[in-house]
This record gives sequence, structure tokens and C-alpha cells, in this order.
Amino acid sequence: MVIRMVDKTTKEDATTSAPNAIDAVKENMIRTVDEIAKVQPQYLQSISNLQLDYIQTTKNMIQTAFAAQKQIAGSWNVPALPYTDLVVRQANEMTNNAVRAVGINNQLTINALDAARENLKIYNRTVDAVTEFNTNVAKAWTAFYAQAQQQFTR
Repeated sequence: MVIRMVDKTTKEDATTSAPNAIDAVKENMIRTVDEIAKVQPQYLQSISNLQLDYIQTTKNMIQTAFAAQKQIAGSWNVPALPYTDLVVRQANEMTNNAVRAVGINNQLTINALDAARENLKIYNRTVDAVTEFNTNVAKAWTAFYAQAQQQFTR
């Protein structure tokens, strides 16, 4: 006993269903990316708020710690030490150097982010060019194949 499976789909159904499936998957992927993009501003605002709170907490901690040290030092009535001016000058120099280093680091980071963004633009243009090339190759092969089929069916 032989059981045959009969394909009830027509050739037209098979050719139209693949593009429809591709379009559906494409639209679902774009919808997913759009949903991610919707919450991006909220994430950025939350991160920014957290950073600002962290900075304020750090400043408060520094002010509290040094206020306590200043109060303790004042209560001991210790006379000014001869190297106090040297400590102040070195602290100022170290702070100025640190501020310059942070500024340089910030500029390098911004430049790196700008370069990454520019690279994404270049990548996007490259993907478009490769896709166009592949589409043209596929069209050429399809035309060649159709022409070859026509020659065989004559």
C-alpha cells in the first residue's frame, strides 16, 4: 500500500507566502526596536538622575567628613604648622591636574562616542550598498534563469 501526500498549495501561493512571511518578520523586528527606542529617554533620564544623586551624595560626604575633621582640629588648639602652606599648594596643584585629566578624559570619551556614531553611519551605508548589489545579482540570475528556462521549453 502506497500513501501519497498531495500538495494542495499552488505555485502562486508558495511564491506569495514567502514575501509575506519576510514582511511580517521584518515588521515585527522593527516594532520591537521601536518599543526599545520608546523607553530609551526614560532610561537616560533615570541614569542621569542617579548620577546627579551620586554626585550630590559624594559632595555631602566630603563636606561632612571635612567639617568633622576641622571641628576636631579646632578643638585641640594646635598651632599652624610650618608646612601648612606647602600642603595647601600641593593640594591645589593635584586638584588642578586632576581637573585637567578629567577634562581630557571627557573629551576623549566624547570623541570616541562621536567616532562610533560615525562608524554606524558608514556601516549603514555599507549595508545599503551590499544589499543593493546582492539584489542586482539576484535579479540578474533570475533573469538569466528565466531566459534559460524559456529556451528549454520551446
